[in-house]
Amino acid sequence: MNANLEQIKQEILAGAEELNSSKEVYEFKKKFLDGKTGKIGLLMKEMKNIPNEEKAAYGKGVNELKAWALEFLGGLDEKMKAKELQARYEAEKIDISLPAETTAEGNLHPITLVRNEIIDIFSGMGFEIYEGPEIETDYYNFTALNTPQDHPARDMQDTFYLSPEFLLRTQTSAGQIHVMEKKQPPIKILSPGKVFRSDDDATHSPMFTQMEGLVVDKGITLCDLQGMLDEFVRQIYGEGTKTRLRPSYFPFTEPSVEVDCSCFECGGKGCKLCKGTGWIEILGAGVVNNKVLENCGIDTSVYSGFAFGIGIERTAMLKYGINNIKMLFESDIKVLNQLNDK
Repeated sequence: MNANLEQIKQEILAGAEELNSSKEVYEFKKKFLDGKTGKIGLLMKEMKNIPNEEKAAYGKGVNELKAWALEFLGGLDEKMKAKELQARYEAEKIDISLPAETTAEGNLHPITLVRNEIIDIFSGMGFEIYEGPEIETDYYNFTALNTPQDHPARDMQDTFYLSPEFLLRTQTSAGQIHVMEKKQPPIKILSPGKVFRSDDDATHSPMFTQMEGLVVDKGITLCDLQGMLDEFVRQIYGEGTKTRLRPSYFPFTEPSVEVDCSCFECGGKGCKLCKGTGWIEILGAGVVNNKVLENCGIDTSVYSGFAFGIGIERTAMLKYGINNIKMLFESDIKVLNQLNDK
């Protein structure tokens, strides 16, 4: 009997040398001390086979072995848990003397920055904001704006048609029709938004952002347009910047003009940015065609107006010195960081 108990004790001592975690100690402890399947637990079931005169000594020996095993393995479990806790502390330890990792600050996209800046400028002149739908009907995008049926802008290679009637708007000018149909003059609105055209090169994108401006009131002339645009370029490109108007053609304005601003890089002397001319083309504008006003039920004997369209991407490219419009859409963080530093 004593030999058997000693054998189990030695087995526990030998097995304990191989244990490396508290989980292994738990499993090892069950192997010997489980009441139903443990080796020490099973010893008590052998009591019925022990002669009566030896039962007291046998029971005492088993209980002493059990008490020793509980103490020994319990102590081993505590040591393992303490060792594991220390290892966890070491793994999670933070050296507070190390320099902190810097986190870059975010910023708005250049297109958003320029869009907000333009809105702020015109809001200061009393303009209200109107955002029209990106899916328009042929009527609002073309017909109501006095665009003839045979005009090149209606061609499939320029316009994304969704059906014979519906299309992705090619200009935010459609917004002015919605406003004039619902509101009588005086009208002073700015209509920003995405527009879509089948065009793609270094200075054009199939999707870009436009800002349409419209003023309708009594006695509005081309001089009012130029005065307002002079203030606009002064605020966005700097003091001393001025505009000039060149004759052009748009079906919804008459007369129509292309608007240039004096080169803000060289002060009008001539440089690479303005291609030596001293002027940079920035937008198209004109006096609203009487047919457009009449289509919206506005009395042209009383009211007149002007309209202009600003390309946000073009303005951003000029402002930040970008030579390829695709840089504004690729979201290259190195490029955006350079732009945000300006």
